[in-house]
Amino acid sequence: MLSPTASSPARSQSFLDKTESRELRVGIIGLGYVGLPLTLLFSEEKFRVTGFDVDERKVSTLTDGGSYIYRILPEEIAAARNSGFSATTDYAGLAEMNAIIICVPTPLNEHHEPDLSYIENTAHAIAPNLRPGQLVILESTTYPGTTEEVLVPILEKENKLALKAARSADDGDNVFHVAFSPEREDPGNTSVARRDIPKVIGGLEPLATQYASALYNSIFNRVVPVSSPAAAEMTKLLENIYRCVNIALVNELKLLCLRMGIDIFEVIQAASTKPFGFQPFYPGPGLGGHCIPIDPFYLSWKAKEYDFHTRFIELAGEVNLSMPYHVVASVAAALNRQKKSLNGAKAFVLGMAYKKDIDDLRESPSLTIIELLQREGASVSYNDPFFPTVGRGRKYDLNMSSTPLNRIEEFDCVLIVTDHSSYNYPDIVKRAKLVVDTRNATKGIKADNIVRC
Repeated sequence: MLSPTASSPARSQSFLDKTESRELRVGIIGLGYVGLPLTLLFSEEKFRVTGFDVDERKVSTLTDGGSYIYRILPEEIAAARNSGFSATTDYAGLAEMNAIIICVPTPLNEHHEPDLSYIENTAHAIAPNLRPGQLVILESTTYPGTTEEVLVPILEKENKLALKAARSADDGDNVFHVAFSPEREDPGNTSVARRDIPKVIGGLEPLATQYASALYNSIFNRVVPVSSPAAAEMTKLLENIYRCVNIALVNELKLLCLRMGIDIFEVIQAASTKPFGFQPFYPGPGLGGHCIPIDPFYLSWKAKEYDFHTRFIELAGEVNLSMPYHVVASVAAALNRQKKSLNGAKAFVLGMAYKKDIDDLRESPSLTIIELLQREGASVSYNDPFFPTVGRGRKYDLNMSSTPLNRIEEFDCVLIVTDHSSYNYPDIVKRAKLVVDTRNATKGIKADNIVRC
């Protein structure tokens, strides 16, 4: 057990002792792709967890013992409930929590600027229920400074007890504690257990870091303390911008290789044999997920406050944003070679999720590609085993239902956007008039009706 700091030793020891004995009450706000898996980890360690969410459907499903995330089974929810887990839309229950963890979305608005409304609304909900000694941890990916500049001021201004966020060991007992610890969820990754993903932690002051480290140490095999919330916030951005930039690089190289008649996937495979100094990244139809398509714009927006222009990062974002347009142009060209026009063509999109074998639509390039195809006059249908229907979201309004694969012959073009493992690609190629493959899913299949883009 970590030893308490000099400030408020009795309260410090109480928090640490409750953590070790599992008497600590944990509240998790936002029961989505980050919050719900985190809830299960705490429940597995016998913490009594309360989940808070504004979505009544999610709360009702969990209360009934069900799950709305493909990779989380109802049996896992049942086990969590047996350990004391409950879900609610009533944020008044936050007053009973010792630790409050925020796992809400941080999307971009229509101008590609940070939308912090979910964090702000959550802070407004927490503030009236704050009490001395509570630990508030933000996990939502955001720009450096959000914890101190957005979250803390709302909590300090709107709590009923005139509490302040602790900033030093001399702040006394009339305080709450604040830390930032970026989520590191990777939907669909089965090779790394969640517990084995190190947890970066940056507290507003040492005691907050100590509290958060003790809490996360109980469910993760390693914690990595850093000097401040801003350092932890920047850590997450670096991780995802690193991926964004390298994916942009291979996307641009793919476009060049297409013109040169070179197979970019063969090149990547060969380069991967180098035992040092190279890590493979793969091209695709565009970026998806909640972090990689968004994080570069968060940092670029914040950098302007410091009169700094992140040209390299912005260029990578532009390359990746252009990929759905490249896909649609490739479909049009492929149809044209068959003496068909995109306008009036029947297109069949395979895969709606942003990557294979997951039930996650966030920022999926399929959404953009379908809208672009429709804009060009194509009649578009889709198939995805994880999405029987696709309705309306923040940036799309499709209202479509999944079309069975037995109708492939009806379409002028089958467009592979997400390479789910359940698809029988040889059979798809055999039955389709034209296949446009954005994922190299048809690797090794030789057929005149395949166009790889």
